[in-house]
Amino acid sequence: MRSFLMVVPLLLAASPALAQPVSPATRPAPIAPPETIVVPPQLTDPATVDRIGGMMQAMSKALLNLPVGEIEAAAQGRPATRADRARTIRDIGRATDPDFERNLDRQLADSRIAVQAGIKAVAAALPAVIKDLTDAGHEIEKATANLPSPNYPKR
Repeated sequence: MRSFLMVVPLLLAASPALAQPVSPATRPAPIAPPETIVVPPQLTDPATVDRIGGMMQAMSKALLNLPVGEIEAAAQGRPATRADRARTIRDIGRATDPDFERNLDRQLADSRIAVQAGIKAVAAALPAVIKDLTDAGHEIEKATANLPSPNYPKR
């Protein structure tokens, strides 16, 4: 995202429309300062992180029951057997690690801390990101305000 925002001014600087004089009649109206950006309290609420953690745990348990044996057989280039059709992600995980589900639950619990830190970082960065995107939008509007209309009749 940041690299895209750095490329936009380069693209606009090369535009021939910038070299054209701007007449006072076609000059865009001054842009009002943006209103104060308020981060929704749901983003910073610890209960939100707990709900997201609970959803992640429920989704992981649901995905453990996903049958994947037929996909595995197809990838190996052989017809699927009855055992293949019944094989789930949980079965494959247990075959590689006897404590698969316990380790998964532990990793999900540990990830709650990382999710909480990520949500706090997003909430802290959100006002700056919105401001920068708004500024970029205004700059694009200013740069393209003098472009000819595609509907204008050609001579």
